[in-house]
Amino acid sequence: MQRRSFLTPTACAMAAVLASAGAFASSHREAPFITGMPKVDGTDFYMFNSYESGRDNYVTLIANYLPLQDAYGGPNYFALDDDAIYEIHIDNTGNAQEDITFQFQFNTERKNLAVDVDGVSVPVPLINIGNISAADNSAQNVLETYTVKMITGDRRTGNAQSLTDAGSGSETFAKPLDNIGTKSITDYKAYSESFIHDVTIPDCPMPGKVFVGQRQEGFVVNLGEVFDLVALNPLGERDSRSNTIGDKNVTSLALEIPTGCLTGENTVIGGWTTASIRQATVINPSPKGTTTTGSDNAKVPAVKGGAFTQVSRLGSPLVNEVVIGLQDKDRFNASEPKDDGQFATYVTNPTLPALVEILFGVPAPETPRNDLVTVFLTGVPGVTQLPMVTASEMLRLNTGIAATAAGSQIDLGVAGGDFAGFPNGRRPIDDVVDIALTAAEGFLCGADLNGEAAGGELGNCGTQNTAQVEQIVTDGALPNAADYLTVFPYLNTPLPGANNVPM
Repeated sequence: MQRRSFLTPTACAMAAVLASAGAFASSHREAPFITGMPKVDGTDFYMFNSYESGRDNYVTLIANYLPLQDAYGGPNYFALDDDAIYEIHIDNTGNAQEDITFQFQFNTERKNLAVDVDGVSVPVPLINIGNISAADNSAQNVLETYTVKMITGDRRTGNAQSLTDAGSGSETFAKPLDNIGTKSITDYKAYSESFIHDVTIPDCPMPGKVFVGQRQEGFVVNLGEVFDLVALNPLGERDSRSNTIGDKNVTSLALEIPTGCLTGENTVIGGWTTASIRQATVINPSPKGTTTTGSDNAKVPAVKGGAFTQVSRLGSPLVNEVVIGLQDKDRFNASEPKDDGQFATYVTNPTLPALVEILFGVPAPETPRNDLVTVFLTGVPGVTQLPMVTASEMLRLNTGIAATAAGSQIDLGVAGGDFAGFPNGRRPIDDVVDIALTAAEGFLCGADLNGEAAGGELGNCGTQNTAQVEQIVTDGALPNAADYLTVFPYLNTPLPGANNVPM
């Protein structure tokens, strides 16, 4: 059993940043409305100091969308939404409003490739008609490209400038096809790496990197048993269950930005990702073929218009999934951090410990959970809190804490003594499920910080100290370091839809 005693007081404080978040799926199909729009469903958000060799002064941001992809999901696979905008927001002042936004927009071109059938040219039903490589995409029937704008100030009214390719100066970037299979794309790893673009960032003296494409799902959870009324042994061994989404892929929007181009007067930044769609949709009852999506409104399946409206939001993992009540899940997805006071009760009086008490007889910590309000909504003073902070939900990172090398990272993050990990930002290896569940069950209650970092007894639950759990609470599924890359974009090469190894 792993005991609480290995945590330092600072670790105790930082481990609670997501303590109210529970411990189930991160943000996959988490709200009723978003289940019908998988292309704009944000699943996970990562923000960490880059640990690739030679990238010490960079921060990596990864926003994952389109959950639970089966690699064999043809013939259309998993294109993103041309009529949506995908955004990563940075708050470097503490007012719970975006100071910098990176806005992604996509365009899909359908080439309508055809084959000769007894003298008749007939369009094919497939996404490709032959082998594809980084050097030759002539057999590719569908091409996805995207642009990235950096907006300073308000996401809709601020100053917008384009990121450009550092070599060509182009404002348009190509996205790789999904991993159809090894016959279509023989060496997918090499193929996908050719879509990592060095970019020039407005008002930033150093170039960064951008990559958008399919990756192997990096989140680890024993999903089925958890949602079956926690049908597992939460006080058992951490490696006792399988990762039930380990055979899925996801689509990543990844940026690597020089640290100084994200921070303000402090080394701490907050971050979250959102997706927005047009308010109105009119279905075309007689759609016809088109070469480029949206090029002819008389032909496309639907015409969309009106203002962009936010339908997905994700900062810290697990929040909307198991913290926000069912009736407020859609509201949370449409909200901004500056308005998070409306959800305060879900933090001060979290339902997860009460449910665990009903199911397992483990007494829930006292409420209101003042410990969670302090560290979850504001960050830890002296560690992940910005001056004059507005209480709000987002992922927070102290960029001044050096990255831990890939081979030395601890999947329990701060709770395991690795201060470069969750909840000081979030890396792919961090086992946010076990960390969050353990904290929610009272890991911090009564912890005396002795003036270190936060300067006080932030660990109190309610008005009294209640007993802590003294071991890691787990879903039984563990991350495996071999399943992640040690270089940008860090999430692994996606699983192929077919593995056609020559006989």
